[in-house]
This record gives sequence, C-alpha cells and structure tokens, in this order.
Amino acid sequence: MTVAHETTAAPGDTKPARGSGITAPAPKRGKHSFRVLIPWLFLAPALLLFLYFKFIPMAEGIRLSLYKVQPFLGDIFIGMDNYTAVFDDTAFQEAAYHTVILAFGQTFGAMIVGFFLALLLEGQAKSLWFVRSAVFLPVVAATAVVGEIWRVLYFPDPNGFLNEVLSWVGAGPSTFLDHPDTALTSVMMVGIWKHAPYDMVLILAGLAGIDREQYEAAAIDGTNVFQRLWYVTLPALRPVITILLTLAAIRGLRVFTEVYVLTGGGPAGATSVWMTTVFSRGFEKNDIGVASAASVMLFLVTFLLTVVVQVWRRSRESR
Repeated sequence: MTVAHETTAAPGDTKPARGSGITAPAPKRGKHSFRVLIPWLFLAPALLLFLYFKFIPMAEGIRLSLYKVQPFLGDIFIGMDNYTAVFDDTAFQEAAYHTVILAFGQTFGAMIVGFFLALLLEGQAKSLWFVRSAVFLPVVAATAVVGEIWRVLYFPDPNGFLNEVLSWVGAGPSTFLDHPDTALTSVMMVGIWKHAPYDMVLILAGLAGIDREQYEAAAIDGTNVFQRLWYVTLPALRPVITILLTLAAIRGLRVFTEVYVLTGGGPAGATSVWMTTVFSRGFEKNDIGVASAASVMLFLVTFLLTVVVQVWRRSRESR
C-alpha cells in the first residue's frame, strides 16, 4: 500500500506545496506602476524648470523668428524674411567671421594648453590635488568676474599690469583691447586661460586609462618622449579629444559674456561675435524678429555640428 506523504509548511511560509494546484498570487499592478513612477517624481521639478525656462522660450523664439514683432501693435507674419535679413546683414557676416576665428583659436588653444597641463600634473602624488584645484579655479569663477579682472590687467596705459610685465623683457606697451588689430586676440587669450583647466581635467581622466605597459614597450623599442606622445598617448586619447572638440566648438560658437564684458563688441566692431550682434539687434535696436532668427540659426549650426562629430566618431570606432 502506498502512503502519500504531506509536506507541512513552516509557519509564515506562504509558498504553496508542490502538486497542490495552488498558484502564487501575482504582484499587484498598481504597486509595480508606482515603483516605475518614482524616478519620474524625482525628475519632475527639474523637468518643469527646463520646460518653463528653456523649452517654452525656445519654441517662442522659433515662432517670433517668423514674425515682424511689434510690441503693443500686434505681430505680423512675414515667413522667412527675418532669416533673409540675417544673411544679407553685413554686421552678421562680420560677426560670423569673428565667431569662427574666436571659436577655432579658443578650442585648439585651450586643448593644447590643457594637454600640457595634464602631462605636468599627471601622477599619484598626494600633493598634486592642491595644484590641480588651484589650476581649476578659472573654470568655476564667474565669466563676468573673469572678464572684469582681465579688463583691468589689459589696461592700455604703460603703467598697466601686463604692459609693466612686458616692459621687464623690453616689449610693449600694447593697446590690447583698445585697438582693432589686437582686440580679438586679447579676448581669445582670456578664453584659453579660462577653459584650458576644464580640458585638462578631461585629459587627465583619459591619461589615467592608458595602460602603462604600452609606454614600457615603446621605451624598449627605443622611442623618445615625443614619439611616445604621438604614437601611444594621442591615439589613446582620441575619444576624449572628440568630446573636447564637440564641447569646445559649441562653447566657442556661443561665446558672449567675456566679449560683452571686455569690449562690448568693439572697438569699431573688431570683436563683434554672433551673440553680441544678436543682443544688440534684439535689445538695443528692438528688432526681436531678426534677433530670434539669428538665434535659431545658431542653434541649428551647433546641433548640426554635434551630429556630424558624433557620426564621425562612431564611424571611426566601428572600423
């Protein structure tokens, strides 16, 4: 005779016995849905701020770019005329040229200075944290404050700070910001000084990921320092360099604060960039429609630049 043995469940054990035909209860759908919503509840305040202060103004700017804006009189739809006016305006043409020159100089100048700073400050020594923090200070300083400080340093009088320093080596005095031939270069130097430490931090992160055995193998093969930098360090830093190029190019095309504080676009328009021209057209000449169209064009250029760089990076990585 066969005796069936029953399995007794321990107290508090809700697991059903095998073969009993009882299935475990499914998790409550409402509780699972609430767990999915928790991250969005934390993100909601930031998303609302972005919506109200960024995305809604962006949509309004796109709308205004299609209208002749007349406060208190009613806006008139004119289609693409504002964009045509931007292309035909010599002020915007000169500003575009200055913007490209400034973005190119600041991008590669900051990357080169940041690369050499990273090489100098690379290492595991505990004392380096203080030097790195001191070098990084220009990045966290307000751009308006940086511009005011450098405006004082650039004082064109022979007794100005930088002119006094130049006199020690038998050079100068220079007019710096007060002459059309030197103003744009002077503004570029301020941008390089401010942004190079940011590039340094990213390059330091890239250097930390390079296998030291590659340097040892290259040294055994008889390579010198410059050959190791060219054939080992730079190829390993290619992803970091791509990111830096993207961020720096966008930052350079949108430059405004340092130019506005240092020169306001002068002298004689020698440092006028795209954003200072947009500011002047919108808030000084009260031509909101053309200023909005120029802002939309800048957004499209930076967006297209980002897409091109990312596609190029992915194509290089897939090889």
